[in-house]
Amino acid sequence: MTEETTHFGRKQVPVGEKAARVAGVFHSVANRYDVMNDVMSLGSHRLMKQFAIQLTAARAGDKIMDLAGGTGDLTEKLANIVGPAGQITLCDINYSMLSNGRDRLLDHGISGNVDYLQANAECLPFPTHHFDVITMAFGLRNVTRKEVALKEILRVLKPGGRLVVLEFSKAINPGISTIYKSFSKLWPRIGQAITGDHDSYQYLVESIEMHPDQETLKAMFSDAGFIDCSYHNLLNGIAAIHIGNKADGL
Repeated sequence: MTEETTHFGRKQVPVGEKAARVAGVFHSVANRYDVMNDVMSLGSHRLMKQFAIQLTAARAGDKIMDLAGGTGDLTEKLANIVGPAGQITLCDINYSMLSNGRDRLLDHGISGNVDYLQANAECLPFPTHHFDVITMAFGLRNVTRKEVALKEILRVLKPGGRLVVLEFSKAINPGISTIYKSFSKLWPRIGQAITGDHDSYQYLVESIEMHPDQETLKAMFSDAGFIDCSYHNLLNGIAAIHIGNKADGL
């Protein structure tokens, strides 16, 4: 019997190996992750994340999961929104990223309404109807079985809850797409210079290439059971924010 495979960048690897390979990438870059984000996006990732937070419509007292939350930049802002009556769960499959996020948030005085969990998005250890909002910034493309993760996210959302996913996507204008691809080819060399790691950023470039385009991902949201699915293109579609809602009756 042929073993099921999936993509790891441009390579095909056994499904069971991808999570460990992705973990290796983020173990390697965790300490310099935020610096590289600023360099690669020319600082624009901060504005994109702020817009994503606005689209959550989060309120005081909400229970929110920041899935694949890494170093916790969304978590910090959401913790201030939900206040002491709310709760944020910073969840990531990678211990190094989660540890960096916890240290950063504690350094910034964020503690009482945040907890931390190392878990796989495909198998979330929460009861059904648990969260008001789930966010995911630049993490979905690394998930092995996105369709499984989306169904699991839907399960743990409360009826009427919302998923907001910020992710790289496909530029609309061919000229901008060409310029962006040329710029992104520099990332592995920049990664080597800043973090000492070329291969992890080569994977990053390839993982973006392999990620579904806007309409395909929107259809995946719908297929998983989300309603009122939509997306907002950012930077001409270089990135996009996808939104899906859970029906009141589910």
